[in-house]
Amino acid sequence: MFMDDYIAHVRSDNQVQTNEEHLLGTSELAAKFASKFQCENWGATLGMLHDLGKYSSYFQEYIRISSGLIENAELTGKVDHSSAGAILAKKVFGLMGIPLAYCIAGHHAGLLNWDNEPGISGNLQSRLDKNSLDEIPPKILQEFKNKVKPLSLPFRFSEGNIHLWIRMLFSCLVDADYLDTERFMQPANFELRSRFDSLAELKLRFDSHMSNMGRLAKSSIINSKRSEILMKCSEAGLLNKGFFNLTVPTGGGKTLSSMAFALEHAIKHKKERIIIAIPYTSIITQTAQIFRNIFGDNNVIEHHSNLNEETITAQQKLATENWDAPIIITTNVQLFESLYSNKSSHCRKLHHIANSVLILDEAQMLPFEFLKPILSSLNTLIEYFNVTLLCTTATQPVLSGTIGSREAKFVGINKDPYNIVDNAEELYTDFKRVTVEMPKDINTSISFDDISQELKQYDQVLCVVNTRKESQLLYSMMPEETLHLSRMMCSAHILDTINTIKDKLANIQPVKVISTQLIEAGVDIDFPVVYRAFAGLDSIAQAAGRCNREGRLNKENLLGRVKVFHSEKGIPPGYMRKSADSLTELLLAGTEDDLLSPMCLRKYFENTFSRVNNFDKADIKEKLWKDEQSLKFQYATAARDFKLIDDAGNKSIVVRYGEGANLIELLKIKGPESWLLRKLQHYTVSVRETDFKELASYGQIVSYHGIWVQDSPNLYNSKAGIMIGNQWLNEIFTL
Repeated sequence: MFMDDYIAHVRSDNQVQTNEEHLLGTSELAAKFASKFQCENWGATLGMLHDLGKYSSYFQEYIRISSGLIENAELTGKVDHSSAGAILAKKVFGLMGIPLAYCIAGHHAGLLNWDNEPGISGNLQSRLDKNSLDEIPPKILQEFKNKVKPLSLPFRFSEGNIHLWIRMLFSCLVDADYLDTERFMQPANFELRSRFDSLAELKLRFDSHMSNMGRLAKSSIINSKRSEILMKCSEAGLLNKGFFNLTVPTGGGKTLSSMAFALEHAIKHKKERIIIAIPYTSIITQTAQIFRNIFGDNNVIEHHSNLNEETITAQQKLATENWDAPIIITTNVQLFESLYSNKSSHCRKLHHIANSVLILDEAQMLPFEFLKPILSSLNTLIEYFNVTLLCTTATQPVLSGTIGSREAKFVGINKDPYNIVDNAEELYTDFKRVTVEMPKDINTSISFDDISQELKQYDQVLCVVNTRKESQLLYSMMPEETLHLSRMMCSAHILDTINTIKDKLANIQPVKVISTQLIEAGVDIDFPVVYRAFAGLDSIAQAAGRCNREGRLNKENLLGRVKVFHSEKGIPPGYMRKSADSLTELLLAGTEDDLLSPMCLRKYFENTFSRVNNFDKADIKEKLWKDEQSLKFQYATAARDFKLIDDAGNKSIVVRYGEGANLIELLKIKGPESWLLRKLQHYTVSVRETDFKELASYGQIVSYHGIWVQDSPNLYNSKAGIMIGNQWLNEIFTL
């Protein structure tokens, strides 16, 4: 088709991949990926056009010099090879070429804004005005024009869907481009990919595992109910595709039951993978380990910021790049920020979400201020990309129909879920493990000194407070053997502490813990007594899930004790205060319902939603579906603003905890190599900019290669992390 002497890539052994070979290979892969959502021709066209600019004499000179095929010549700078294909797509297809143009122009640098915006470089409008086609030989341009096929929209889109469809096409192109390049440049890596067992094989292992569990389980009402939930999930897996809810109490076995649903459903409907999204990195590891024990290491891929690359195989590492494994376990942050990202590396995996079963664990943890764009993306995945969604939680919020009130009102997922368990109230009674003691006077707070005296009376007790500073203050008043958990500790330290807590509880040893909310939502620990600072009912319910979790006290006709108190520090502003006010209103109404019952939790969520002023605080709608008829999207701006964790103004510090000390020394010597930066994530603490400046002014931290690290050996406490703002820290500063 094309002239053979046009080069796309040159390998280290001077072997050459021609443009024709690369374009045909990329086109074939992109078409295959896009066929999952009826866009095979779109994918094929993207693959054929994406590197059109490599036919320019400028690029051919660049590739020959940079690869060493031409010796003793100097490079004059990089060459734009992505604009030409975008321009031709617009020229040939008109408005229908704009989706292609976004993908082609951004396949290396990322999806561009349509319009210019201060602080963000580049925009598609200006790229389409370039004269890049003048650099392509006319005969080659004509061949491309003759080969491309007419395109039409595969769906009748509703509001807010087109931007995600374009991002999915972008994902197909980026992954195809990477893979075809890897196939030529690194064939050994390419051969390692996609060597996974089938979901049918994984289901056989799962069924065998569950059968063995059933034989070993003691006869009890609880185990009988767990078996009932498991059976209902398996039966529901055979139903039609769509939107499902699994609302079961803590201890109901939802982790394994949801997998039973997913495997049945995936095999019945020929789904390609199962993706599990979890709120916190602190609970991903325990979930992943459960499934690795059942399915084998290589079939289960963890993908999150704290991934330890020393513990994964080369095949697993490759699978995190594009999620081509059968079972993916990730975080809400990784999932949803990728769905709104513009970066090619983040978007590469998105097309593998199509035709999958997506499980949202602890769905009540979705942040309200981003709920509108989150539910819009979920709705689009269900409606256009053949995704079945299962939301699992013990405290299920309403995510479909009309959500919120007044100006903030919007429509969530546009179909009602199928409730796998239809006797939630009955199950709640069967699994009841705790009593909740609310403050007698909602206007009276209790001092941390008094709380600490109460906590000292117990051998095993957990106290959860609302902020990092509160946890540090209360911790400083507790006995030396008390354990502490907060984000002032690095991730490696948090995981080590959680494991210590589990060991002490399992061996019936004394253990007192002061923690922030990070211990809630899925961390598998079991205290007889839990104290919780006043907050929203969902937070209190999650804290209660760490109390008498295994029902051991029930055997003695006792229940776990959850005591809620009003902190002397009050309640932080924002969502936490709104949710606390919602609970206060529920209490003042004098409801006679058990506060943790499904009925009461539904009332709470409805009330809380009605208090939210904006479910789209980053104004994503304005950036991504205001001008969708003209296809003018601000992809880069939306990606910048869609951050589920608001770390604006925060600064990261690498600390000398455990292996962190050795890694800091390696950083000094080797600089910020990518593998080292990934390892350093486990030993990083994020602090406010004001605290960061204070630490820097006292010489407690120092910068190596632009990365700030702990310099003083006294800065990081081996039990509590960085203790900012306490007298303890002030004493260190005066040493």
